[in-house]
Amino acid sequence: MRNYTVIGGNGKTGRRVIQRLTALGVPVRGVSRSSAVPFDWATPSTWAPAVRGSDALYITYHPDLAFPDAPEAIRGVADAAVGEGVRRLVLLSGRGEEEAVVAEQGVIESGAAWTVVRGSWFDQNFSEGALAGPVQAGVIALPAGDQVEPFLDVEDLADVVVKVLTEDGHDGRAYDLTGPRLLSLADVAAEISRAAGREIRYIPVSTEEYTSSLVGYGVPKEEAALLAALFTKILDGRNAHTTTTVQDLLGRAPRDFTVFAREAFSG
Repeated sequence: MRNYTVIGGNGKTGRRVIQRLTALGVPVRGVSRSSAVPFDWATPSTWAPAVRGSDALYITYHPDLAFPDAPEAIRGVADAAVGEGVRRLVLLSGRGEEEAVVAEQGVIESGAAWTVVRGSWFDQNFSEGALAGPVQAGVIALPAGDQVEPFLDVEDLADVVVKVLTEDGHDGRAYDLTGPRLLSLADVAAEISRAAGREIRYIPVSTEEYTSSLVGYGVPKEEAALLAALFTKILDGRNAHTTTTVQDLLGRAPRDFTVFAREAFSG
């Protein structure tokens, strides 16, 4: 039986992965800045103690793997993990992010068995985190124009992560995960409106306007600018196609956005 550690155990994917591993009855712990043994991406001295005693590690990087500090940090954590005897690394990455691919190399070149899971834009970005407040207020404002995206349910991603963490046969693979169909943000707004029983409007904005809005919600200016530039890039149509990876790995269709919207916003 392996011991599992989840970096970012309080995050969108991390907490769901922990729930699933706990349900399987296997030893798992989540680490973060607030955990009993703390893990802080900004403090390298916390990395090795946080993963000590683990056989397999799920790595999520905050705020995003495409950020400039990510490659060095991912490599450092991967090296620390291998030094502590961790044998399997599973990394959450972003679909269509060239900078994230650079950061993935730290895991790929670590010497451990590795799998990279690249997710498209999460359904839950509309109900959890920075976008949740504006959506509740009735507005989705993003620098995306009329492009379409194969929005992915985090419940599916968590199922995939648990599978590749706990089963053999996934070493050396990079999996691109998507939802079952393409939707524009206007489609998303319409789906959430139907589920919530009230109007949610999509408003296309420029990168600069979105940066300002993030700053207004308390995001530091430099981080806001990087996030706005990233969102503009990944919502430019580059990911406007689906994959069958969720179906192939789980033996079932990925969850549709309609199901997510109904569960997250109805009632």
